[in-house]
Amino acid sequence: MTESVIEVRDLRKDYGDFTAVDGISFDIERGETFALLGPNGAGKSTTIEILEGYRHRSSGEVRVLGVDPQHGGLDWKARLGIVLQSTGEAGSFTVRELLKEFAGYYPRPRDVDEVIAAVGLEQKQRTRAARLSGGQQRRLDVALGIIGRPELLFLDEPTTGFDPEARRQFWDLIRSLKAEGTSILLTTHYLDEAAQLGDRAAVIAGGTIAAIGRIDELGGADSRIPLVRWTDAAGARREERTGEPGALVSALQREGGEPRDLEVVRPTLEDIYLDLIRAFDSRLEEAAA
Repeated sequence: MTESVIEVRDLRKDYGDFTAVDGISFDIERGETFALLGPNGAGKSTTIEILEGYRHRSSGEVRVLGVDPQHGGLDWKARLGIVLQSTGEAGSFTVRELLKEFAGYYPRPRDVDEVIAAVGLEQKQRTRAARLSGGQQRRLDVALGIIGRPELLFLDEPTTGFDPEARRQFWDLIRSLKAEGTSILLTTHYLDEAAQLGDRAAVIAGGTIAAIGRIDELGGADSRIPLVRWTDAAGARREERTGEPGALVSALQREGGEPRDLEVVRPTLEDIYLDLIRAFDSRLEEAAA
């Protein structure tokens, strides 16, 4: 058995003259949480739909849990959990009714009460889905995605509509699923969420992978160089990138005493992501010139 739950090689998807996914390759290891990041229209949704078996590829090789998604049967689908951006589930059923119905589709479902508690819907379990708030509906979407005890869980913008407290509760849930051995593919526009939950990430732009690696290594060492800002003796605002901020501050102290308004800013995942996207856009502009 391969240790990779997802294997993608030279994946391409064309729509006429438009190429949505342009020869990307990556693996996702068993038990890891992998974040697929990128702006709208970058090719994330197309890639995920191919992995889930909802869309056929133009070329390339794909294996999900050892199976080509284009030929995955019911047994294979029962091993997946999918949380879409919008499910459109029938609103005339209650939370409990929907979960009991979905549990019947799987050979080893989780206990319905356990799942309701895990997503924090105990007080809403007898409420019809149509009467849930946006954040509560997303919790229900997650509950439906995990009720079958999936080996691999697809999470597409899972915390849209969550308030900050609900987001952190959701993060705890995802960490518990990971601790149980669930492999997770996450797409999110919240870069702090990717940093909190992800082991590795790929940044996709224009249908290609701009960067891939561990969350704490994404973009390479140069992208993580701290920025030191201070006000000099003349009152001018200064800044300098350096891998040794302590040495720079010591030099400033020797030259003119304690620097005013001193800041040492370490790049966040969001900073690195934005730099990667800007660099990709710049390359496109240069190629078009």
